[in-house]
Amino acid sequence: MKKQITKKEFEVAESSMNKILDLATKKGGFDRLSAAENKALAKYSGIVEDYETGHYTMPMPQTIEGIIALKMYEKKLKQKDLARLLEITDTKLSEILNHKRKPSLSFLKAMNEKLGIDGNLLLKAS
Repeated sequence: MKKQITKKEFEVAESSMNKILDLATKKGGFDRLSAAENKALAKYSGIVEDYETGHYTMPMPQTIEGIIALKMYEKKLKQKDLARLLEITDTKLSEILNHKRKPSLSFLKAMNEKLGIDGNLLLKAS
């Protein structure tokens, strides 16, 4: 089990991480950091990530539109790319996003299968 990171440890690690990031910028890139600097950056970044993961969680959106927006952001998809992935027309996806059409069961199934979204969450949100 991991040791609980204190706010003070987080602040020190974040400050140290930012100093190394500034140094990398001044040197012209991460590849110009020394082995010791890279190791320290990895250590401090890990501490910051662990603290933030434990203290700053984002709730899952509770609407179909919110879930779609989150997945598009996570997968770096444009609306037309998502429509193609879900095997629906751009128009149908647009209508769902703009509350002009309710999502069909086949649409929800595609979101579950192709985007890995929990089916129960989809049913509650629709």
